Amino acid sequence: MTNPMLKTIGLLAGTAAIALCPAAAMAAPISDEQAAALLSRLNQLEREVADLKAQLGNVQQTQQASTSAIAATDAKLAATEEKLAQQKPPVQIAFKGAPEIKDGATDGAGGWSFKPRGRMLYDFGTVNAPDSINDAGLGFANEARRIRLGVSGSMPGGFGYKMEADFTGGTVEMTDAFLSYDRGPLTITAGQHNNFQGLEELSSSNDTSFIERAGYTDAFGFERRVGLSAQYGAGMLLLQGGVFTDNITDLGDDVNNSIGFDLRAVAMPKFGDTQTHFGASYHYADLGDTVIAQRYRQRPAVHFTDTRFLNTGNIDNAKSESSIGLEAAIISGRFHAAAEGHWLTLNRNANFADPSFFGGSVEAGLFLTDDTRGYKEGVFKGVKVSNPVGSGGIGAWQVNVRYDRLDLTDAGFVGGTQDAYQASLIWTPIDYVRFMLSYAKLDYRDAAIAAANGNDYSVDSLAGRFQISF
Repeated sequence: MTNPMLKTIGLLAGTAAIALCPAAAMAAPISDEQAAALLSRLNQLEREVADLKAQLGNVQQTQQASTSAIAATDAKLAATEEKLAQQKPPVQIAFKGAPEIKDGATDGAGGWSFKPRGRMLYDFGTVNAPDSINDAGLGFANEARRIRLGVSGSMPGGFGYKMEADFTGGTVEMTDAFLSYDRGPLTITAGQHNNFQGLEELSSSNDTSFIERAGYTDAFGFERRVGLSAQYGAGMLLLQGGVFTDNITDLGDDVNNSIGFDLRAVAMPKFGDTQTHFGASYHYADLGDTVIAQRYRQRPAVHFTDTRFLNTGNIDNAKSESSIGLEAAIISGRFHAAAEGHWLTLNRNANFADPSFFGGSVEAGLFLTDDTRGYKEGVFKGVKVSNPVGSGGIGAWQVNVRYDRLDLTDAGFVGGTQDAYQASLIWTPIDYVRFMLSYAKLDYRDAAIAAANGNDYSVDSLAGRFQISF
């Protein structure tokens, strides 16, 4: 509006000048009436100019007020945005078999989270041996293999926690109870947790391809222990190591005062969609001054029997034990294969022979559906069902075969040798639920239990399992 007003003022002033110019140019006298009219006209023009100036001033004041209001509004918006940014993010709830609650923190340090966890594995089946063997553990049996409940989560600053207990067998036994700290590729863990004794042992029982792990894992005493460990993962390389004592349930017993360490290195190169795995591990444990004997034995590919066809009996003068493990695996689409071997030596006091035992397995599996076996950070994981039941699919179907060998005979100690030929069928209708069927034919030599024809014979075991985990 400023420019039109100025033009108007200029026009009026120009009109007055033009009106005066002829009179000035002619220099002719004018009458009193003409002078009065001219004066009146000039006065009117002055008033109009004054009014226009006043209007112009009002417009400028209005513009200044509008500018101030806009600036004030911008300041209020900026303050509101800053306040919202300072507020805690909302709580997030996701479902991963069970509700997982997070505080919504997005910074690199992470925030609070809490998730209930658990599993129920129920087994049933039968063990058949030569008729001449009369053992209460033979025939049909069933058991709650695992019933676990617990919690896990994270805390600000990169800390995490996990506590889980098993309620089978009429007792409560702590399986995991640890605090962890994550900072980039480094993870430090303190408490009761898995030590680093191979791929088969470290893969969760929720995700194994057979109802029981390979025989050497139980025979050689692989289990969770209390300790302090560190893990470093960078790219395709994973390094693990820790110092461990006994299982948490044995810490109150004065005869269990062992201490040892475990080391594991894994290379995980990936070629396109094919995941490979190569690893090696070392285990050493000083059995303590009060341990005077050590025993190695194993069940016939199932847990619901206490019958052990392999058993070294007590080996006295035990001082320490050490083992070396090698492992390899591949996952390519629906196919997977894995192989692992462990060589364990029981070190005895001077002048006593040190027996060495061997356990190893080779397995292969194939999904009949469009699914693949999971893998992460050096261990097998469960399948993520591509076509679950309830969504128009049939779930994930998988078949597996395995050869499992365990040799507990050396240095005059005859615990027997087991060659197990196994097959399994697994149906995973939805994530977190599995049904399994496993068969094993076990050939024994020098078995700890004698049959009518001696200590060399075969045993058949057939087992089923249904499980839920979250």
